[in-house]
Amino acid sequence: MHACTDLLNKANTYAEQHFADVVLSEEFLNLGIEQVCSLISSDKLTISSEEKVFEAVIAWVNHDKDIRQEFMARLMEHVRLPLLPREYLVQRVEEEALVKNSSACKDYLIEAMKYHLLPTEQRILMKSVRTRLRTPMNLPKLMVVVGGQAPKAIRSVECYDFKEERWHQVAELPSRRCRAGMVYMAGLVFAVGGFNGSLRVRTVDSYDPVKDQWTSVANMRDRRSTLGAAVLNGLLYAVGGFDGSTGLSSVEAYNIKSNEWFHVAPMNTRRSSVGVGVVGGLLYAVGGYDGASRQCLSTVECYNATTNEWTYIAEMSTRRSGAGVGVLNNLLYAVGGHDGPLVRKSVEVYDPTTNTWRQVADMNMCRRNAGVCSVNGLLYVVGGDDGSCNLASVEYYNPTTDKWTVVSSCMSTGRSYAGVTVIDKPL
Repeated sequence: MHACTDLLNKANTYAEQHFADVVLSEEFLNLGIEQVCSLISSDKLTISSEEKVFEAVIAWVNHDKDIRQEFMARLMEHVRLPLLPREYLVQRVEEEALVKNSSACKDYLIEAMKYHLLPTEQRILMKSVRTRLRTPMNLPKLMVVVGGQAPKAIRSVECYDFKEERWHQVAELPSRRCRAGMVYMAGLVFAVGGFNGSLRVRTVDSYDPVKDQWTSVANMRDRRSTLGAAVLNGLLYAVGGFDGSTGLSSVEAYNIKSNEWFHVAPMNTRRSSVGVGVVGGLLYAVGGYDGASRQCLSTVECYNATTNEWTYIAEMSTRRSGAGVGVLNNLLYAVGGHDGPLVRKSVEVYDPTTNTWRQVADMNMCRRNAGVCSVNGLLYVVGGDDGSCNLASVEYYNPTTDKWTVVSSCMSTGRSYAGVTVIDKPL
């Protein structure tokens, strides 16, 4: 009305970045159809999953159902149904009365079902606005480093702000924890299992960055330290590890909605000090230590959640136990680690499309039991130990230049076996 285009753009950007909160407001429910379509069609929506968009559409229509239900097809054109999990499509979308009553909506549902039936490599051919991934504006990121050994298990948690290039302390863990698995899922950081200085534990704590507080969630079925943890299809997987007497091949998954852990197929090999990463909808378990054969491993296996099966893939060129594993540009990196007494600075990278490993530039320092994460096109390696002392330094790899650079500011504490993950900076 007042031609304040700058304010309008800022408001739109805010709505895109805080979609999940905005759609809960009365103002959203009172928007006109054009404004709702404009918002939900944006590539820049910051959402944890496309479910949020579907639920927002249903809530908006139901707010004035008699008048608005005729807009269902126009709205559903902008909901990226193919990006929703199959179970959700069948159990929620297909059962929704508003969808059932519209033949155009059914067509969008069929398109999504078809998408799920295609093999991954053929999905690329299904070019539609609804199969396109949303690319939210990058919110500022923080790297969270949780617990670790310094030289005993510690409770300290510190954050690195990439923009400010500095470290700060946040809420401590409820109890001492090192050698744990660490992931960021549904806006929370999960610290899974590990070692508290005397025992291997089954406990799991979750950290809310907005409230800056930790709470406990359901325990795992098995005690595990030096495990791998990763998120695949909205579930948190805990892979392998050591229970205090033996290396584990068992794997379990956590459902955040039901707050329950359940076992899935075990790996072919026992792996403690294992690194894991997810690429292209598959979970990879890299190297580690096989207590049965008493050796560090160069073997790698991958888990397909659809078939619930583990299969071996190409081996690394070297044995690596306690390697840091990270994913960048759909490639899987294995960083450092050790083979017996020898701590490595070498790094190799796996390309799933060719099933091959290749060497890239060495790190500046030998590291094992370091944390790895990727952010803004760079791969960060945090702490670890060089075989004699714990490291407080951080370095990052730039794949474009094939170079490692040491970050100027170190952590307050040298720590190995810490959990590391990247989160959105709470506003």
